Amino acid sequence: MIFIRRYFDQVKHLLDRVSEEDIVLLTDLLTDAWKEGKKVILMGNGGSAANASHIVNDLQKCLQFDSGKPLKALCLSDNTALILAWGNDTRFDNIYAPQVECWVEPGDMVIGISGSGNSMNVINAIEKGNELGAFTFGLAGFEGGKLSKCAKKTIVVPSDNMQQIEDIHMMILHLVFSELRRRATSG
Repeated sequence: MIFIRRYFDQVKHLLDRVSEEDIVLLTDLLTDAWKEGKKVILMGNGGSAANASHIVNDLQKCLQFDSGKPLKALCLSDNTALILAWGNDTRFDNIYAPQVECWVEPGDMVIGISGSGNSMNVINAIEKGNELGAFTFGLAGFEGGKLSKCAKKTIVVPSDNMQQIEDIHMMILHLVFSELRRRATSG
């Protein structure tokens, strides 16, 4: 039982260290994208890819279901065949940047999720988003890694525990979605 309490206490401590201002900024950016019909492109690896895929469900389907208007959200890690084709024909750190090039237009948003902050496929996609005039946002752990240096804004969960980093990232994404849904349905 001690390990359960310890894990919960560590997650609570990390939650207390997340900047509320950064969460408000992410919420405002997503609200603007929704209102303006801009696209929001997300990606990650492993658990971060699962978090990206999960929140796209909420951002797209749930917003449309509740408000009548979807957020044009897309998770780049959801097309396995395309990822494998890019990885096989070029290199693994190039699986997302060409997809960003395909979909992103100026004013869109690109969100990269990397627990380490050093996933080169995510970094390359964020850099491509910057080149194309997107607002780039990162979710990272540890000390932020390269992602915090190339994204225009990054929320860093200061931990070296990947599971807890991913827990906090998902909580941030669910919190932001919940507030966006409230805004979208309150008139």
